[in-house]
Amino acid sequence: MKKNVKKILAVALAAVALGSFLAGCGTDTDKGAATAEKKVVTVGVNPGSGEQIMEQVAKVAAKDGLDVKVKVFSDYITPDKALADGDIDLNSYQHLPFLKTFNEKNHTDLVSIGDTYLAPIALYSHKYKNISDVPDGAAIAIPNDPNNGSRALLLLSKQGWITLRAGADPTKLTVQDIVANPKNIQLTELEAGQLPRSLDDTAGSVINAGYAIAAKIPVTDRIATEDDTSPYVNVIAARAKDKDNPAYQKFVKAFQSPEVRQYIEENFKGELIPAWK
Repeated sequence: MKKNVKKILAVALAAVALGSFLAGCGTDTDKGAATAEKKVVTVGVNPGSGEQIMEQVAKVAAKDGLDVKVKVFSDYITPDKALADGDIDLNSYQHLPFLKTFNEKNHTDLVSIGDTYLAPIALYSHKYKNISDVPDGAAIAIPNDPNNGSRALLLLSKQGWITLRAGADPTKLTVQDIVANPKNIQLTELEAGQLPRSLDDTAGSVINAGYAIAAKIPVTDRIATEDDTSPYVNVIAARAKDKDNPAYQKFVKAFQSPEVRQYIEENFKGELIPAWK
């Protein structure tokens, strides 16, 4: 009888030990699954050049086992809202001042995790070939969003057409910051996407590179261009809590690859300028 009891106890103890071992294995498996690197990353872009470049980034990323899904947004606000809400993983369409302004207005915590390229804003004209040919009193259209409107005003001030208020924040300029307008230019603020269509009705329009490229406006129609001292380099944005995600860092590496640099230089020929080191 005692021998039978001992056998029963031994079997029970063995079962407990086996159960503990299996439970431990299950925990390790669960942890491995929880920390598995993302294989698919959804990135928000604007149409045109941003979408074209992202197709090339996706090809490079695929070689490293990362599947890049591209979601196209037709405006400047929705991609950041989608990122903040977790509907997309990253976006790549904006410069840092625009991102900071969005965070301030919406109490979000989006951050840059890598530079991409400078998309120089420029004054285009169908009517004049040189900046000096534009007459006094000319009608000029500029973007109506705060950051790109600021860029436009800075560009016009560099031409000596307007004088801006001393001490004004260069990333938050408005037409109210104009303290002198010796050329008496007539400014009209429009949605960025409407600016290419305004060229037939104005002496010139200050247009973002992406929209100019999408509208197939030739570089030869530029009569003034933002120079390489611009702080408005485009960035890859992520939620702050995800900035060190290995998959997102892999995406940055793909974007900043020699292949993507070569694609930008060969296909955009100065319309866009790679800005990573």
